[in-house]
Amino acid sequence: MKKYIAEFIGTCTLVVLGCGTAMLVGCDAAAGGGYILTAFAFGLTIVAMAYSIGNISGCHINPAVSLGVLLSGGMKAKEFAGYVISQCLGALAGSGLLAAIFGLGKVKDMTGGFGSNGLAGVNGNALAGLLVEIVLTFIFVTAILGVTSKKANHGSFGGLVIGLTLVVVHILGIGLTGTSVNPARSFGPAVIAAISGNTEPIAALWVFIVGPMIGAALAAYVYKFLEIKDK
Repeated sequence: MKKYIAEFIGTCTLVVLGCGTAMLVGCDAAAGGGYILTAFAFGLTIVAMAYSIGNISGCHINPAVSLGVLLSGGMKAKEFAGYVISQCLGALAGSGLLAAIFGLGKVKDMTGGFGSNGLAGVNGNALAGLLVEIVLTFIFVTAILGVTSKKANHGSFGGLVIGLTLVVVHILGIGLTGTSVNPARSFGPAVIAAISGNTEPIAALWVFIVGPMIGAALAAYVYKFLEIKDK
């Protein structure tokens, strides 16, 4: 149960800090500043959570990461289900907190969707968005599997490597899909946006669930194939 609570807290924190930053500063690639700030907000939150709850739950805070770990043999199906439920509930809680903060404070939401993902950067093309999410998640989950493998020799720098990898995939992906690579992170804001009257994010939500999960599965199988086994 403590692992599930840790995953709830971690995912909630990721949404509040990452999506909250996107709401506040916007993600206009032409302007640049908000774009980079949002990328670092997500990445640095992962660094913070990795060093705070990593020793409790592994700091997945992402169903795609949990799927990669499951397919790599690092967890059981029942535990995986508990992680995903906790992560989605945490994302909903984080989005709800943002709605309360921005609503009570009468702060303008620069994105109009609680930091939700969308397909505007790929001109509404769902297949292009799906490909972006598959590729970026593959890169992200492969990095995680490598850093956390028994053969890895990164000492205490694993969390930093993972966080910086999330920063770099955001730098490419924000202008295309807003960068999900995390179904829970997309689910929470889309649901709260829909409750608030903006149904556009939830219409494209399937892309940000299916894409990351395919990317994570590919990463798990490719990494397992490439990994050097002990003789």
